[in-house]
Amino acid sequence: PYQPLWHWQQQLVQQRHRDPSLADLLILTEHLPVYTFGRGADLAFAKFDLGDPKIEWHRVERGGEVTFHAPGQIVGYPILNLSFYQQDLHWYLRQLEQVLILTLAGFDIPGQRIDRLTGVWVKEQKIAQIGIKCSKWITMHGFALNVNLDLAGFEQIVPCGISDRACCSMEEFVPGIEVTAVMAVVAAKFTQVFNLELVPCQPLF
Repeated sequence: PYQPLWHWQQQLVQQRHRDPSLADLLILTEHLPVYTFGRGADLAFAKFDLGDPKIEWHRVERGGEVTFHAPGQIVGYPILNLSFYQQDLHWYLRQLEQVLILTLAGFDIPGQRIDRLTGVWVKEQKIAQIGIKCSKWITMHGFALNVNLDLAGFEQIVPCGISDRACCSMEEFVPGIEVTAVMAVVAAKFTQVFNLELVPCQPLF
């Protein structure tokens, strides 16, 4: 579920505000179907009835417009103290894009950037979304990589507020691909790009 992990992120960030020496974290997960809107997102980009009790949606602290999460999509939440890296949000966004581009390359999928459009694309279609929040140089929220989810959920929104580009998934290029295999590569590429070591831990919430 989305909300418990969202609240956990908030707690982790507050802990690091109080004690910046706490270790950085990378949370990798899948969510039950949910729509999230960035703090300044336009609700008009939703094509569904916002009052429908069967559809879960939240306005959250991250930047960016509306996106969709569901099983079959890897969602990554880095809780990093950028004081130990670079205090530069543009640099951080490009690093997250690089993690995803390298992950896709590991499966022979040619991910790329598009100027002035945050995220990662394959053949003009969006395969990974990025939206972050940073306070006192501590990050939360992060990225979502479409592996083998049902893309129909994106039809209920204007994804990221971009009406003339569709979304795609890794499964379209690598039939039968599994989330667990991709998640391991995401973790490995994250350590490579950010030059750190990941120590597995159990969820704490």
